[in-house]
Amino acid sequence: MELVVESGVKKMEGGEAMRRNQTLICAPIMADTVDQMLNLMQNAKTSGADLVEVRLDSLKSFNPQSDIDTIVKQSPLPTLFTYRPTWEGGQYAGDEASRLDALRLAMELGADYIDVELKAIDEFNTALHGNKSAKCKVIVSSHNYDNTPSSEELGNLVARIQASGADIVKFATTALDITDVARVFQITVHSQVPIIAMVMGEKGLMSRILCPKFGGYLTFGTLEVGKVSAPGQPTIKDLLNIYNFRQLGPDTKIFGIIGKPVSHSKSPLLYNEAFRSVGFNGVYMPLLVDDVATLFRTYSSLDFAGFSCTIPHKEAIVDCCDEVDPTAKLIGAVNCVVRRPDGKLFGCNTDYVGAISAIEEVLQGSQPIMSGSPLAGKLFVVIGAGGAGKALAYGAKEKGARVVIANRTYERARELADVVGGQALSLDELSNFHPETDMILANTTSIGMQPKVDDTPISKEALRYYSLVFDAVYTPKITRLLREAQESGVNIVTGVEMFIGQAYEQYERFTGLPAPKELFKKIMAGY
Repeated sequence: MELVVESGVKKMEGGEAMRRNQTLICAPIMADTVDQMLNLMQNAKTSGADLVEVRLDSLKSFNPQSDIDTIVKQSPLPTLFTYRPTWEGGQYAGDEASRLDALRLAMELGADYIDVELKAIDEFNTALHGNKSAKCKVIVSSHNYDNTPSSEELGNLVARIQASGADIVKFATTALDITDVARVFQITVHSQVPIIAMVMGEKGLMSRILCPKFGGYLTFGTLEVGKVSAPGQPTIKDLLNIYNFRQLGPDTKIFGIIGKPVSHSKSPLLYNEAFRSVGFNGVYMPLLVDDVATLFRTYSSLDFAGFSCTIPHKEAIVDCCDEVDPTAKLIGAVNCVVRRPDGKLFGCNTDYVGAISAIEEVLQGSQPIMSGSPLAGKLFVVIGAGGAGKALAYGAKEKGARVVIANRTYERARELADVVGGQALSLDELSNFHPETDMILANTTSIGMQPKVDDTPISKEALRYYSLVFDAVYTPKITRLLREAQESGVNIVTGVEMFIGQAYEQYERFTGLPAPKELFKKIMAGY
């Protein structure tokens, strides 16, 4: 079959992208019965998994000889047998000899891999008497559900696992901070033996997605959202369809959205699909971050090429940048950071452009054509004095609007109002504030965001004094605030429109390529 090289990605005729890495996707199979397991294995094959992990400890009744034989013979994919005891985070609470016998039996009956815990490997090796199957690879594993040890301790752990005669080293730790993952990448990339290294929990997600970049042997992907065998596992579907897992390699550039919370973000959908559409060798991930300064200090290589930034870090990130765009400096908030070839961090703000242009577009459509901005002279009420609030206040002021800041804490509203030359209110006063009609309202807080979808920052009665309401929240797309504005006959602008607008410039800064505007609109049309 002839290969076509397109924008740096090899493609087979017919357009299907070839694999750029050898890292396997393993589907954990947990079920009450063998029949249910076999059904799930078919699903795993259809979903694109390379092998299945058979969790024997999940079976409600288990006849080792016949059940293992059935599974090995009928599995549509290579098998990894795990019989995890309660003392290592599994469900098996029986005696140790029977458990190890079952794993030995799996080896004899044709399993491709078995997983034996480091704490049990000596006993297992003794019982084998050197009769190891040539076909079956032994994974020796260690799980730490409390934290991620130091680099030195991890190095010693890997050495102990190797010394036990493991064919494949496996360890899983727990992320207390996203920077814990860096130590695990360090171990993975320098490993001389096949290695599976995972960091559990949402802050460890990066370890599961970036295995192919750093040379991990496999990653785990679930069949369904929430049905995980360890905390933080993504679905196979997300690995393949969102994160373009098969296309990742050692030279893949890493991008991500820094936030807390961040799992709701649609940015990974948007950027990864855009990357794939042009064959750009990058991957974009949600990054649950506690402290931005620590993040940038830890992930300082050129591989970590660009970041979007959302609540609550847009202001703190300003001080982390080596250079900040003058507008972003004025606003005091950054939502886009690019690492330059010399390693320096450049920060800018694309929020205000995205939101203000979306608001102007709607106002323009409802008014006769006029020169200048339709915001000129309008009373523009901004809810929130954080990064996005500052951006909107600055953008509205620049367009000639009169700005009012409403915030939970009046002092913060006052500070921002002083900077932009506007008026300040506490949020409690907002529902009774209506000096005129035809005002513009912009919510830049997380009020009304999932899961608190019944919250709204202002009473429905007060909305009749506004001609347009904008909400930066885009999960859900129509918040309670926007729904009540529509019911009151007021024009609305959704957070999705701002989100798309601010993403154009970020994409261009990340890739050096023109933003695929129609593709962005199409992707977000479903949300």
